[in-house]
Amino acid sequence: MKKNWEQSSENKTQKMGFLDQEFEHGGVILTTTEDLLNWARLSSLWPLGFGLACCAIEMMAAMASGYDLDRMGVFPRASPRQADVLIVSGTVTFKMADRVRRLYEQMPEPKYVISMGSCSNCGGPYWEHGYHVVKGVDRIIPVDVYVAGCPPRPEALIGGFIQLQEKIKQHTLVRPKAIENIIENHKIDKTS
Repeated sequence: MKKNWEQSSENKTQKMGFLDQEFEHGGVILTTTEDLLNWARLSSLWPLGFGLACCAIEMMAAMASGYDLDRMGVFPRASPRQADVLIVSGTVTFKMADRVRRLYEQMPEPKYVISMGSCSNCGGPYWEHGYHVVKGVDRIIPVDVYVAGCPPRPEALIGGFIQLQEKIKQHTLVRPKAIENIIENHKIDKTS
C-alpha cells in the first residue's frame, strides 16, 4: 500500500501542465497551430483595469502580492493599445459609458471583457432608484465573463480569469463546417 505522500506526488505529476512535464523520449512536441496560438493567448493575458467603484479595490488586491496574478501570466497594462482584456469593475454610469466603449474600441484584436461585480453586471443596487446607472456593461460592449459579488473577492476574479482561459482554449481559427454551409446557402438564396 502506498503512503499518502507518494500518492499526492503522483497526483501532482498528473495535474501538471503539458509544458511542465519532462520529455523522456526526445524533445519534439507535435501540436496544431491553433492550439499553440490559443496556449500563447491564454498564458499571457494583459488586462486593462478600469476601476469605477469599490470593486476596483478587490481587483487591485488580486494583482498584489497576496494573490499574485502574475504567476498566471496576467500582467496589468496602463494603455488600451497594449491590453487584450478589459476588466470593468464597478458602477457604470451613462456618463462613463462612452469612455468604456472608447477604451474597448482602442484595444487590439482579439480582445476580451470581464465584468466584475454586481454593479457592472446588472447595475447593482443603484439602477432601480437612479436614472444615471447603466443596467449592465453588456449593454455597451460584449462581455465574455461575469464575476458575481458585491464586491467580489480576489479569488472570484481569479476564477473569472480561469473561465476566460478555458474560453480562449476552445477558440477556433477555422470556421466550422456548419457555418460554412449556412454562408453558402445564404449566398445561393441571394442570387436566386
